[in-house]
Amino acid sequence: MRKNTRTIRIGDRLIGGGNPILIQSMTNTKTEDIKGTIEQIQRLTAAGCEIIRCTVPTMEAAEALTEIKKQIAIPLVADIHFDYRMAIAAMEHGADKIRINPGNIGGKDRVKAVVDVAKEREIPIRVGVNSGSLEKELLEKYGGVTAEGLVESALDKVHMIEDLGYEQLVISIKSSDVLMCARAHELIAEKTDYPLHVGITEAGTLYSGNIKSAVGLGIILYQGIGDTIRVSLTGDPVEEIKSAHRILKTLGLYKGGIDVVSCPTCGRTQIDLIRLANQVETMVEEFPLDDIKVAVMGCVVNGPGEAKEADLGIAGGKGVGILFRKGVVVKKGIPESELLQALRKELEKLAEDRVR
Repeated sequence: MRKNTRTIRIGDRLIGGGNPILIQSMTNTKTEDIKGTIEQIQRLTAAGCEIIRCTVPTMEAAEALTEIKKQIAIPLVADIHFDYRMAIAAMEHGADKIRINPGNIGGKDRVKAVVDVAKEREIPIRVGVNSGSLEKELLEKYGGVTAEGLVESALDKVHMIEDLGYEQLVISIKSSDVLMCARAHELIAEKTDYPLHVGITEAGTLYSGNIKSAVGLGIILYQGIGDTIRVSLTGDPVEEIKSAHRILKTLGLYKGGIDVVSCPTCGRTQIDLIRLANQVETMVEEFPLDDIKVAVMGCVVNGPGEAKEADLGIAGGKGVGILFRKGVVVKKGIPESELLQALRKELEKLAEDRVR
């Protein structure tokens, strides 16, 4: 059951209020490199990114947002650290939302200057706090970085902005400690109805980052907490989108696309199943089919039975394989080298039938 948070508009998208959980990523180009940044955002959009964040450390970066906004199709969030003037400039140049930590952009007068512009332009503010930015007094109060400290820090910042008369807010509290991060989200979900942007910060490389993110986001999202998510990985941000889709789909929070299942291999396997499964996983991205399950199995004897719930499947043994639908074999004796193509033809037929 999704937590009932208030609805916030970001560009042409709505988050919170029971709206679908949106997937976010962040560019790793220099925002001043307009061409490179646009190209990366377009790649991310094609992969399924629904909100993009760009760092704005300089006035040149802020000014670049004007041209970037003209050539992208998803809302843009400006990420600001330390300089309140960058936040104001980013909004003036088209940012759909800004991300700030009010504690590191100066005194209340500077926070007010940012809030005044956001209020005038009706631009939401994401209040971001992470374990590395916890205030000294909270570290002393709680004896170090804790979930309780993260929540108190975030709500202090929220109240600061509320006192300035603005409530178009999104909250983000992140930690690289998975269980601490999960606990912090449980606590804050009980104390506020603002939408929450969820992620495990500094999760790591493609391997370790995916595991930490899947565990952490799985715990949080399963409790109905979270309105936007980011899988933070050290690598190509397109991989973040793929992982986020997989996490949401596994939890039943995203419908669509082709789901590939494959057996883990064993001593009975007599084809190059690992290579074949990876090829299938890449190939299915080409097809605009929703809620289809494809199985890649290494045993022609047990494969169709074990994967009888799959809409389509292939299984191989001794250099040849079979094609099956819903556990029923429809073609035998397919050379191993032709299994991928046989599956492709069946997917093409499915795609054609869906269009008719």
